[in-house]
Amino acid sequence: MKWLKRLGLVVFALILLLAVVPFFISLDDYRPQIERVISEKLKEPVKLKSLRLAGLPLPHVVVEGIEVGKTGDLRVGTVSVTPDLLSLLSDIKVIRSIDIEGLVINQRALDRIPVWIKTDPKAKPAGFTVQVRSVRLDDALLQLQKSSFGPFDARVTIAASGAPERADITTRDGKFKATVTPAGEKFGISVAAKDWRLPAGPPILFDELLVTGTTTLNDADFGDIKAKLYGGTVTGKTSVAWRKDLQLKGDYTVSELELRDLVPLFSPQTKVTGRLTAKPVFSASAATAAQIGNALRLDTPFNIRDGVLQGIDIQKAATSLITKDSSGQTRFDTLSGNFAMNRGTQRITNLKVASGSLAADGNVTIAPNKDLSGRINAQVNAGSIASATVPLNISGTLDSPRALPTGASMAGAAVGTAILGPGAGTSVGAKVGNWAAGLFGDDKDDARNKKK
Repeated sequence: MKWLKRLGLVVFALILLLAVVPFFISLDDYRPQIERVISEKLKEPVKLKSLRLAGLPLPHVVVEGIEVGKTGDLRVGTVSVTPDLLSLLSDIKVIRSIDIEGLVINQRALDRIPVWIKTDPKAKPAGFTVQVRSVRLDDALLQLQKSSFGPFDARVTIAASGAPERADITTRDGKFKATVTPAGEKFGISVAAKDWRLPAGPPILFDELLVTGTTTLNDADFGDIKAKLYGGTVTGKTSVAWRKDLQLKGDYTVSELELRDLVPLFSPQTKVTGRLTAKPVFSASAATAAQIGNALRLDTPFNIRDGVLQGIDIQKAATSLITKDSSGQTRFDTLSGNFAMNRGTQRITNLKVASGSLAADGNVTIAPNKDLSGRINAQVNAGSIASATVPLNISGTLDSPRALPTGASMAGAAVGTAILGPGAGTSVGAKVGNWAAGLFGDDKDDARNKKK
């Protein structure tokens, strides 16, 4: 049993030595030199609060209070680097693990990362190779332009060849999980999220999101995307490439999405409810992610059922021919057509509205500044103009839309009312006005209506 006691004393002495030695060896004297070297590499000011050696559980170096950038665009609470001590004597330096706690990166730092990691072809080789076996990220946060992602944890394991074996990312609330694994020359990506809000772009809330795809250093192809949100479903695919400009394309099938809470995320001015079915196809090419929205091209047929269009009453505009008030709302059984967007300009063509006594068709354009233009032909099968089809000029903005009868319709309605009285006179006058407009044109009157 003496050998066991002696072994215990040796182990105790070794642990004591590892715990005490760091107090007598200071690395902080090297901190200014390290700051200067990293600053020259990144071409950004770098600050380190402290640098020390720790002996337990294995000898490792601890760096605290890291800041990169003049305004601290990248901050790290603590970095612990644990080397394989025997490998330090060879040409291949092995780092057992790098543990990072409290990483915070804002949008400016994210945009600069490609520049930071770019290698200098003129730089002299170091003469040795560094291999990192694992990276652990705890309590990390990405601060995007208008939102954030995280806090989250990440685990990355790396093979002896230097190729990543697996990466797992999990938000601390457990709502988002992603896994990256090698798939031949590419990497497979799997994402599962529940009750999770999109951190970039419109803050869409997903009840459930499942994504599988592959990625390389230059592009990503998400070939299977399934989502449950806002009472409906979305399935489709998206591909992204960033070799030169940022390129985006995809197509989806949208089924039974309730628009009441979804539409304001994309266009706060638009107020519409109902169940949407659509098949959007989209593409975009831009120099940066911030420009992708303005470069987006989208085309889709759509059908909305059992809804309400707020801000405009098409039936009132068609029946109140001698007034200029179209405010209110339009209830519809179905609202369908084709929606296209090209660099900020939106066009709705083959628009059809059906709701009991109301039927309407036409085309509407939404300019990048949200101004409206277009024409709708409305027919109301009730009241004094049961058989009249009334052309309505669409104007105003998304905040304050207007639908006014064309000049010929208004003039004819006024004359008919004066001669025959309200009701039948208004209807007959509107018909005559529309017939006359068809013969002689109504462009000048339309122009005057748009200016009002």
